[in-house]
Amino acid sequence: MKIYSNKSYDEPKRQYDEDVLVLEQEDEVYKLVLHNDEVNTFDFVIMCLIDICEHTLEQAEQCTILVHYKGKCTVKTGSLEKLKPMNQALLDKGLSSEIV
Repeated sequence: MKIYSNKSYDEPKRQYDEDVLVLEQEDEVYKLVLHNDEVNTFDFVIMCLIDICEHTLEQAEQCTILVHYKGKCTVKTGSLEKLKPMNQALLDKGLSSEIV
């Protein structure tokens, strides 16, 4: 609260500054999750993540290792419209993935 000096001393008035919080509507964020399988090689999965999900080599390698040891890994986040084609492309390559 700020008090501003008013030149009129007979009728002093206070002015207030108000802070208004604005809630911004955010797009829902979905996750593209890749699951482990015993069929595909590390190199194949890495190549798919680079080609389909636009990962760097390092990102693809890290995700592949996480999938191998943890059983699954979120490989991409974003809007449903962005993730649907990526999910379908991974499935078409024989990988196991889902959008959550």
